[in-house]
Amino acid sequence: MIVTIDGPAGSGKSTAARKLAARLQFAYLDTGAMYRAIALASLRGSIDLDDADAVSQFARALQLEIDCGPTHARVSVDGNDVSEAIRSIEVSRATSTISRHQSVREHLIALQRQIGKNLVDFVTEGRDQGSVVFPDADFRFVLSASVEIRASRRHQEMAADGQDVSLEEVAANIRYRDAIDAKQWEPLLASGAAIVIDTTEMAIADVVDRLCETVSGA
Repeated sequence: MIVTIDGPAGSGKSTAARKLAARLQFAYLDTGAMYRAIALASLRGSIDLDDADAVSQFARALQLEIDCGPTHARVSVDGNDVSEAIRSIEVSRATSTISRHQSVREHLIALQRQIGKNLVDFVTEGRDQGSVVFPDADFRFVLSASVEIRASRRHQEMAADGQDVSLEEVAANIRYRDAIDAKQWEPLLASGAAIVIDTTEMAIADVVDRLCETVSGA
């Protein structure tokens, strides 16, 4: 079984996907972490983020691996675990830039599909999982929430990780990413193919309950 969860930054999709996978004992594929890993490596390698060809060639030369456990997703680049390092605001900004490059997206889409072939039952989350990568998934969800709530959530996560960043900076980054990323899951909304869940006033436990009830009750 394949379950896709798409939506904007801070909508809770990563946490919900991870917890849903753990409850169902499915593998968890965090595709956003893959984009972040390339962004981090590009920053460290002083690659021009606006140069699509340079980023794409650099990304294809990397050894990008992701451990899709039912309770975690650890990411490594060239043998080095970067699971924590990819969560900074600097990497978030860089990720928004490199994810616009179609050649980079094509590389990661192919890699995600290959990973999917090696998994049995899995939950995958990102921006285009239900619309592009796994359009034949058994269940396709889109999570949403207000910008204010999403910024607050992300700010709390980053503060807990010791990152010194203001709420205003986080909100601005989320608005910027929304302007770029929304087109990736909008086809699911236009066609009515996705189950939409607004998490603005929902605790994460309630979101996971809703997801689990839908998947298990089908």
